[in-house]
Amino acid sequence: MNVLTYTRLGLSMGVLALLLNLLACQKAPTEPVDPTGLASFDLIQQKILTPTCATSGCHASEQDPAFLQHGLVLAEGVAYQNLVGVDSKNSAAKADGLKRVKAFASLESLLYHKLSVYASHHSGKQYGNTMPLGGTPLSDGKIEFVRRWIDAGAPKTGSVADAKLLDDETVTIAPFEPLPVPAAGAGVQMSIAPFDIQPNFERELFVRKMVGNTQDIYVNRYEIKMRSGSHHFVAYDFRNRNVLPNLNDVRDLRNTDNSLNLATALSMSNHVYLAGSQAQYMDYTFPEGAALLLPAGSSLDLNSHYVNKTTTVMKGEALINLYTVDKSKVQRIIQTLDLGNTNLNIPPNGRVTLTKSFTFSKPRQILTLTSHMHKLGEKFVIKINGGSRNGEIVYTSTDWEHPDIVTFKTPITLQKGEGLTSEITYNNTTNKTVNFGLTSEDEMGIIFGYYYEE
Repeated sequence: MNVLTYTRLGLSMGVLALLLNLLACQKAPTEPVDPTGLASFDLIQQKILTPTCATSGCHASEQDPAFLQHGLVLAEGVAYQNLVGVDSKNSAAKADGLKRVKAFASLESLLYHKLSVYASHHSGKQYGNTMPLGGTPLSDGKIEFVRRWIDAGAPKTGSVADAKLLDDETVTIAPFEPLPVPAAGAGVQMSIAPFDIQPNFERELFVRKMVGNTQDIYVNRYEIKMRSGSHHFVAYDFRNRNVLPNLNDVRDLRNTDNSLNLATALSMSNHVYLAGSQAQYMDYTFPEGAALLLPAGSSLDLNSHYVNKTTTVMKGEALINLYTVDKSKVQRIIQTLDLGNTNLNIPPNGRVTLTKSFTFSKPRQILTLTSHMHKLGEKFVIKINGGSRNGEIVYTSTDWEHPDIVTFKTPITLQKGEGLTSEITYNNTTNKTVNFGLTSEDEMGIIFGYYYEE
């Protein structure tokens, strides 16, 4: 019923004026909220966290598949308490004393590092992939708004940053610059050439390539660089060098319909971790006098994984430089941990936690730990076995496809007779018993990593 109809019914002019005032004060349900009337954190929730981070499968709820990995829900109503003053599950960030958000200190706040690809450049640190993974990067204005909010104390209420920054849609993405090739005699470069990732698709591939060394080489440092959108890069050696994939063949883990490529999955069972990164750039140096030995004629399986959540084709690319030193400078050979529990018996339709302890016959310094399990693996824990630190947890990963790679600032010292214990929880959702094996229908539980003996 419109205003004219009300008038014809004999409403007084005063009542009509009151009605018009009330109608004028009401906002259409689709009219945007005036940003100047909201607290800075409320704007961050509305403009950044809810549409970009708190999405299904990422940081929406504890039911998201990735929750066990990051342990962070950014949905409205809980995001603030989950961010401000809270320790991160990111092992490198936690070791450096970062909080998810540290009031008055954006460069000590993991949120800022994860949103800005350039934040790490200010401190020389890397804390994993930039977010949103596989999505369109945040605009410069939104990132600056977050930075100002943090540096103003990260308050829950009150306006402390210029809301106009949120209207700036400029996205600065520096062109990808490949790693320079090491100087002659200083090392070798291996790479996965640029490849396409289709819209709304995750692409993970493997390519076996020759290192190109006609003699034994000793690697004391490696440098990895990838294009944006990468989840990880790993260079694998092989447990059995008599069973190798064809050279230079691109082997996808998923078919175009997103089903698992069983042949590629099977080849992963022969992998032994050699080097890797979950950050777009990594520069890792072994302790002085220590180096990896790559025998003459070595080949490595290069593995790259990208996530594309956009509506356009994305380009992937990855490079690794292996820097070498003369044999005369090497006092200790870095070796790869390869500690597997082959006695797996996983009953159908339920969870079971299986443990196995490994004891070392010589003192060892553990530099890096990572893990390998198949799709029934739910949680992989590594503990120290024996000595004064017996039972101490030194590694946890909840992602069977892309396990954490943890490098210790101070190596874990283990004496003769001490070792490591794997404690792995499997969730067998099938109706049959699953045992250790090489196919994707079997299971594994392997501790990988670096160590050297004293």
